[in-house]
Amino acid sequence: MGAAPAGGVEAPGKRGVSQIAPGVKYWNFDISASHGTTRAHVLDVDLRDTRTSVGLLYPGEVGARSAVSTLADGAGAVGGINGDFFNISETQHPGVEATGAPVGPAVARGHALKGAVPNGQRFGPAMPPGVTTEAVLGVGYDGRARLDSLRLEGQVRIGQTRLPLGGLNQYALPVGSVGAFTSDWGRTSRVRSTCGTDTNRGAPCSTDTHEVTVRAGRVVESAGTPGSGPVAAGSTVLVGREAGAQELRKLSIGDRVHVWHRLVSTESRMPLRFALGGYPVLRGGAPLPGLDPATSAVRTAAGISDDGRRLLLLSLDGSPEFRTGLTVAEVADTLRGLGAQDGFSLDGGGSSTLVSSATATLVARAPGAEAVTVRNNPSGGAERPVANGIGVFSRG
Repeated sequence: MGAAPAGGVEAPGKRGVSQIAPGVKYWNFDISASHGTTRAHVLDVDLRDTRTSVGLLYPGEVGARSAVSTLADGAGAVGGINGDFFNISETQHPGVEATGAPVGPAVARGHALKGAVPNGQRFGPAMPPGVTTEAVLGVGYDGRARLDSLRLEGQVRIGQTRLPLGGLNQYALPVGSVGAFTSDWGRTSRVRSTCGTDTNRGAPCSTDTHEVTVRAGRVVESAGTPGSGPVAAGSTVLVGREAGAQELRKLSIGDRVHVWHRLVSTESRMPLRFALGGYPVLRGGAPLPGLDPATSAVRTAAGISDDGRRLLLLSLDGSPEFRTGLTVAEVADTLRGLGAQDGFSLDGGGSSTLVSSATATLVARAPGAEAVTVRNNPSGGAERPVANGIGVFSRG
């Protein structure tokens, strides 16, 4: 850590190194960056250790939020950080409930929770050129971490009619499409899914909507506007907007409808056991073209090294003396300086949190402790409830 990574970011030696669990270490270091000195907190995870794994932290519902420390303790994790950007507010749609749902795809224990919203509907800073909301950081069934993309494939079959499925448990659906909501979505209103357009998140909500509930392969309910409340296990609520709504209006109670969906890894072709959204900043040891070199902020990111066998979870400190943070370009340089070949940016600002079982949010649990502790100082002064995160687990 003595040499400065390319790009001028100087990262002095590690401090506060502690063994959190088998294959899991915590440490921190200060970075001399373009806007001042910032402090980085790191969970260093050795995925070669068979006692160690990572997985999705989330509140049990896609349309919900919770603090990283609460999510980590509830799941029995020894550490973790906050994850994807999410639907945090709806100031442009007065009266519409913000869902709290994440932007990108999410997979928990091999189960596809949700697909990616249209690019124009995302929250968060601009992505590098050519990157889409389908980008994920994941771990495959081979135990290796990787950058990938997850595309939703699905269909609604009504007699001889085949409708492509436009979304799965998403706070925003493509214009003219039909989306599916399952019990994974939770109790949050589905109205937001019909607001905005594929290129303009703030565009008005559609006035041409319809939804039907399908149970045991038949339509059991029909409504002119999207509803709220839990979706019963085994049921699927189909929400349509514009052309999709017109197709759903043709259905009557008792009509047969078959719905199927899956998330497909488009780069590795490896089924992912865990995945969440964000956007890549480093590939093959090289920063992606077009990374913002000017806007500095408190940030959270993840780095992959050793051919996917090592995962570095990084969260910057939000305390006043370190709040200048890093630019996205500096995040890529910092991850590369830590030995990462690939890097992935996650939600930052007030969301940045790292927790561990010893003491962004980065959380970690100290050896022998019963609960995790927030290691960085969230910039808002307290943990912000977030949509999801990366949990570190140990059987040791």
